[in-house]
Amino acid sequence: MKQRGRNLKCEVSSLKGGARDSNRTSYFILHTSNLFLALLVGLSLSCRVGHVRDARWARIDAAVQEEIQAGHLPGAVVLVGQADRILYHQAFGLAVAEPFQTPMEKDTVLDLASLTKPIATAAAVMVLIDRGKLDPNDRVSDYLPAFACNGKEDVRIRHLLTHTSGLPAYTDAKALKDLYGSPCPDQVIEKICGLKAQPEPGQEFRYSCLGYITLARIVGIVSGQDLDEFTQANLFAPLGMEHTRFNPPAAWQTQIAGTEIVDGELLRGTVHDPLARLMAGAGGNAGLFSTASDLSIYCRMLLDGGSWKGKQILSPAAVALLTTAQSHGRAYGFDVSSSYSWIKGPNASPAAFCHSGYTGTSLVCDPATGTYLILLTNSVHPHDKGMSKPLRQKLAEIVFPRPADSQQLRHGLSPESHSGGSAADAVPY
Repeated sequence: MKQRGRNLKCEVSSLKGGARDSNRTSYFILHTSNLFLALLVGLSLSCRVGHVRDARWARIDAAVQEEIQAGHLPGAVVLVGQADRILYHQAFGLAVAEPFQTPMEKDTVLDLASLTKPIATAAAVMVLIDRGKLDPNDRVSDYLPAFACNGKEDVRIRHLLTHTSGLPAYTDAKALKDLYGSPCPDQVIEKICGLKAQPEPGQEFRYSCLGYITLARIVGIVSGQDLDEFTQANLFAPLGMEHTRFNPPAAWQTQIAGTEIVDGELLRGTVHDPLARLMAGAGGNAGLFSTASDLSIYCRMLLDGGSWKGKQILSPAAVALLTTAQSHGRAYGFDVSSSYSWIKGPNASPAAFCHSGYTGTSLVCDPATGTYLILLTNSVHPHDKGMSKPLRQKLAEIVFPRPADSQQLRHGLSPESHSGGSAADAVPY
C-alpha cells in the first residue's frame, strides 16, 4: 500500500509538472506570436514612414537632375540641416566639364562669390564691433580720408554693410587691369574713393560690390591683418572650417570645382570675380572658397547665437546685426526682405535670412525652425551661360514647405537622413 501510495503521488506530481510545462510552452508560443505580430506592424509602419521621408528628398534629387539635364549647370552640392543635424547632403553632376571631366563630390570646394560678403567680410566687421574697435556709425572717412568727397562725406560703416552708401554696383575691372596690371588693390581702393555717391547715403538700397571691397580695406586698417588672415584667425580656424579660405593652396586644386574658362584658361582655385582678382583674391566682395559641410558649421553657429562647441565666435548682439533687418530689408551682411530675398522661397518665415553668389551659390537660414539650406553650384562653368535661379526657387519650396506641410511633418512624417547616415541622425522639421 505504501509503495502504491508513493507511486500515485509520483504520477500526480508528474501530471502537475506536465501541465506546468504545457502552460509554459503555450505562453512561450503566444508571447512569441505577439512579438512577431508587433514586429510586422512596426516594420509596416516604418516602411510607410520611410517611404514618405525618401519621397521628400527624392524631390530634391529630381530637381537638381532636371536642372543639370537642362544644361543650366554642370553640377551641384546640396545640404539641408536643422539645428545640429544634417538631414540631406548630396553631390550631383560634374565639378569640371571642360576641358576634362571631374565628378562633383560632397566635399568639393567651390568659389562662393558674393557669399563672401556676409560669411567673411561682414562677419569680420562684427568681430571688430564686438571688440569695440569699430562702430557701425563710424564714418568711412575716419579710416579712408580720401573717401570723403563727391557726396560720400557722411557715409557710415552701416551704409556699406546694408548697400545704402550710394556707391555704384561695380566698376570697370578691365580698364583698371589695363592701366595698372593685376593685382592692383591700392588702385582699386583709390578708384572707389573718387566715385560719386548717387543718391545720398541711406536713401536707397543699391547692391554694391564696391562697398564690401571698402569694408575689407577698413578691416585691414583696423586689425593690421589682411581680410584673409583676419578671418582665418578669428572665424574659420576657431569654427574648425578647415576647407574655407581665400586663395586656396595648389594642393587643393583637384578638390575644387571649375568656374569660367577665361582667355582659354580654366579658373579653378582662382576667384571668378574680376575685381576680387585685382584685389589679390581677397576683395571683400568675393574670393572665399568653401565646402557645404564647412558652411553648415557657420549656419549652426549663427543659429546658436554665435556659439560653437562652447566658444563664443560672435556675440548674440553681433549675430542679430548680421542677420536681422537694419535698413531697407538688409541686415549688416545678410538679406532679410529686400528685392534680393526671393531665394528664401514663398514659405520661409519672415525671420529667415539669406544671400547668394554669382557663381551659383546660395544660403538660406530660418531661425523660426532652425533649418538651413546650402546650395553650391558652378553654373558659370564653362562659359558663363548657365543659371541657378530655377534651382534655388525649387529647393526653397521643398526645404521650407507651406505651414500645412510643416504641420504634417511634425505629426510623425519626419524626414530621413539622406547623407549616408541612418534615420536616427535626422530630426523633424
